Amino acid sequence: MTDLQIDVYNLDQYAATGVPHDQLKRLRNEAPVFRHDDPQLPEGYWAITKHADVIYVSRNPELFSSWEKTAMLDEYAQEQIDQQRLFMLNQDPPEHTRTRQLVNRGFTPRMIARLEERIQQNCDEIVEQALAKGEGDFVTLCAAELPLIVIAELMGVPIEDRHKVFDWSNRMVGGNDPEYGVTEEQRFSAAQEMWAYANELAKQKREQLKDDIVSKLISPDDEGNVLSELEFDLFFMLLAVAGNETTRNAISGGMYALTQHPDQWDRLKADPALLPTAADEIVRWVSPVNLFRRTPTQDVEIGGQPIKKGEKVVIYYSSANRDESVFDNPDVFDIGREPNPHVGFGGGGPHFCLGRHLAKLEIECLFRSLITQCERVELVAEPRRLRSNFINGIKEMQVRFVPAAPGGNTA
Repeated sequence: MTDLQIDVYNLDQYAATGVPHDQLKRLRNEAPVFRHDDPQLPEGYWAITKHADVIYVSRNPELFSSWEKTAMLDEYAQEQIDQQRLFMLNQDPPEHTRTRQLVNRGFTPRMIARLEERIQQNCDEIVEQALAKGEGDFVTLCAAELPLIVIAELMGVPIEDRHKVFDWSNRMVGGNDPEYGVTEEQRFSAAQEMWAYANELAKQKREQLKDDIVSKLISPDDEGNVLSELEFDLFFMLLAVAGNETTRNAISGGMYALTQHPDQWDRLKADPALLPTAADEIVRWVSPVNLFRRTPTQDVEIGGQPIKKGEKVVIYYSSANRDESVFDNPDVFDIGREPNPHVGFGGGGPHFCLGRHLAKLEIECLFRSLITQCERVELVAEPRRLRSNFINGIKEMQVRFVPAAPGGNTA
C-alpha cells in the first residue's frame, strides 16, 4: 500500500476543473492499482489507471463481471441491482452475447454508412443556424442538437419529440449535479416515461415494418431470434442515454480543445482529410465516459496486485488514454495522431462501444460543417462542467461563431 494523498472520486473537482489528470498521472506512475477511498463503501475500491490493465479487465468478463454489482460506480440495494441487470450494459456473456448479436444488426458499418449523407446535411443546417445566431451556448446550439436528431432518425422518433429524449436523458444521468436538482424519484420517473415511449414506438413499428434500424431490431434474425418487448424498451433507453450523452460531450469537449489549441483548428481547416484522426483524438482527449466498474468473480491479480473475489474494481478510461507508456506526448492534443489506440470507446471485449462508428461519423460530420462555414469559433466564457465523476460533461459553453470569408475553405 501507498500513502499517496489522492482523491479521484470527489465530484466537486470534476465540476470545477474537469478530470483530475494530474492525480491520475501520479497513480499511473506510483500506484497503478490503488486502493481508493469510497464514501459508499468502507473498504474502498481498486482504481485501475494503466492502459494495459484497463484492457485486461475489459477483455476478461469471466474474471471481471458487469452483472455482479453492475458496471456503475454507485452502490445499489439488491432490488436496484436486479433492475439494472436487465440492461445490456450490466450483463455478462452468454446473456450479453445474445442481446448484443441482435442489436449489432442495426449498427454495422454498412448500416451507419447509409446515414452519412443525412447526418452531414443535419450538421450543415445546425451550423448554419448557429452562425445566424452569431453567439450562444455551443452545447445547446450544436453539440446536443446533433445526437438528438440522429437518435430520433435512427429510432424513428418524430423530430418534434427529440427534446423529450434530451430531457429524460439529462434527468437520468444528472442526478449528482445540483443544477438539475434531480431526486431518485425524478430519475425513476424519467426512466418510466422513456420506457413507455419506447414501448409505444415499437408497437407502431410492428404494425408497419420499414427498412430502418428499429424495424431490424424488432424483427427476427436469420435463425428466428428476436428481441423481446422488454429487451427492445431497455435497449432504446440505453441508446438514448449513451448515444446522446457521450457524443454530445465528445463534441463539446472537442470544440473546447480546439479553442485551446488554435493551431489544431487551423490545421484541420487547411486539411479536412484529418477529420477521421481528429475524431479519434477528440475521443481520446475528452474521454466522455470517465470510468466503469467491474467485480472479480474469483481471486485475481492486476499489475502484480492481488485482488480478492467480490472486491470493487474501477477502470479509468480517462487515465488509460493519457498513459505515457502507450502514447507519445499524451498531454499534447494532436489531431493527426497515428496510431491512436485509445480506449474512449472501451477497452475491447464484449462491452466495446456498439455505437462507435456512428459516434465517429457524427463528430467528423459536425466538425466538417464547422471548419467549412466558420473562420473560427471563439470562446466567450470558460465552460460550465457537469458535477459527475462518471460522465466528463460540459453543461454550457458560450462561444462566438465567426463566419468563413466567402469563397474560403470548401471542406
